[in-house]
Amino acid sequence: MKGERDLKKHILVVAQYFYPEQFRINDICTEWVKRGYKVTVITGIPNYPQGKYYDGYGLFKKRKEIYKGIEIIRIPLIPRGNNPIMLALNYLSFVASGFFWSLFTKIKADFVFIYEVSPMTQALPGVWYAKNRRIPCYLYVTDLWPENVEIVAGIKNERILNIIGKMVDYIYRRCNRIFTSSKSFIEAINMRGVELDKLEFWPQYAEDFYVPVDKDNVSVSEIPQDDAFNIIFAGNIGVAQGLNILPEVAHILKNNSMKVRFNIVGDGRYKNSLINLVNEFDVSDMFNFISKQPATRIPEFMAVCDATLISLSKSKVFSITLPAKTQSCLACGIPVIVSADGEIQNVINKAKAGICSDAGDAKQLAENIRNLVLMSSEELQRMSRNAIDYYKENFDKNKLLNRMDELFKKN
Repeated sequence: MKGERDLKKHILVVAQYFYPEQFRINDICTEWVKRGYKVTVITGIPNYPQGKYYDGYGLFKKRKEIYKGIEIIRIPLIPRGNNPIMLALNYLSFVASGFFWSLFTKIKADFVFIYEVSPMTQALPGVWYAKNRRIPCYLYVTDLWPENVEIVAGIKNERILNIIGKMVDYIYRRCNRIFTSSKSFIEAINMRGVELDKLEFWPQYAEDFYVPVDKDNVSVSEIPQDDAFNIIFAGNIGVAQGLNILPEVAHILKNNSMKVRFNIVGDGRYKNSLINLVNEFDVSDMFNFISKQPATRIPEFMAVCDATLISLSKSKVFSITLPAKTQSCLACGIPVIVSADGEIQNVINKAKAGICSDAGDAKQLAENIRNLVLMSSEELQRMSRNAIDYYKENFDKNKLLNRMDELFKKN
């Protein structure tokens, strides 16, 4: 039967980050296996975000692995370390390894799916493989380049940015269809000469374990349950997250006798700097730093908190970005505090699921938190219900995956 053959198609996924690194592509691939596809993932040796290889992995350890029916092939790369030079080598080493892999691999896939979070360079091995074998190539853009590299990496050299821009244009031209995690990305990519009928908004969804949890049924010893208003930030702690304003926010709240605790769950390149800044502002009693946790535990952490924080630095590219954690927070039914510009504000305001301030505005963020603390439990519960309703209406997993099935079956 034709339909059965379609469901047996072989998807080659190119993603520099994959299990045990915590990215949404892990769940997408798992769902494809459940739907009958054969899935092979070309990825690197796990090292994100710590900057060093995970225990048990290395150049000569676990280079091939099976995870939930997914065949994982790990090509060599230099760990990202903790400085710009190592990060650049990390990016380039994946491309170099991917180039030789694409030339000599015996894998025969029906099409390529590239999961692009920074760096965009990771798309090149997938593009080359698809070109050599004359098969369709799909690209999922969750980070916009070259804009993102200019902001996050701090590269201002026009010559370098032009080279990166040409690489991005080459990748876009070589892909049959480009999906975006943010509606605003479509206009930005279209302005680079990519026709609109090649672009499609395909928002991220939250994994099945992101659901509302009864706080009475969990025990999260890491977060004290006292009279403080608990706010959770969970995820990568980098410069892009704009967490540098939190110590000032805490200082303002402390001067107003507001009992608030910021529970920062995760790891990242900016974590030590943030801890130092917290100490400088003398607000360490308002911060609770918790080590990186399995994603499956995050709903429990949210359940024992009063609100969650989504924060980004101020930049044009971040204002058109919809962070992946948006869907996770909405699905868990927790009031959302936004410290970011643009698209994320549009979503949370439309959902009526939280309260927003512009990126970098410490005074307004402090005022918003103060307002939340003073809200009645009924008002907070209404925000929680709105969050869940909006998630179900706009980010339903099965609807999104069904749409992808439709496209796959056409090839």
